[in-house]
Amino acid sequence: MLRVFAAANDKYPEDAFKAKSDADAIKSLYGKTAEPSDKSSWTRPEIAENGTVVPISVSTTLADVTSISFLVSENPNALAASYKIPAGTLPSVANRLKMAKTSNVTAIVEAGGKLYSATTEVKVTVGGCGG
Repeated sequence: MLRVFAAANDKYPEDAFKAKSDADAIKSLYGKTAEPSDKSSWTRPEIAENGTVVPISVSTTLADVTSISFLVSENPNALAASYKIPAGTLPSVANRLKMAKTSNVTAIVEAGGKLYSATTEVKVTVGGCGG
């Protein structure tokens, strides 16, 4: 079992999780913008029958990955999840996201000091954020 512990100086990115837009969340979390990349592969449904639990995973071939984050554009708060990837760890993350409605989902991969993004649309038939 892999156990990851936060460093004593790690601070919960509260402002990033409160951000309403993708751009604001990325700026708050990373302080820079991302460039589109095709170096990540997605596993996700094209149509999610229930927005309460939308399975999604991302893996990448980029080297020196230090974090992977998921953003859902149409949710009340854009940042859905953010993971620090320890050195030597396989850069692959899976989660079940809550989605209010059909939306673009963006994965941000931080690798080698740069940000890379990949975006895909996931259609939701029943919203998971009270919709």
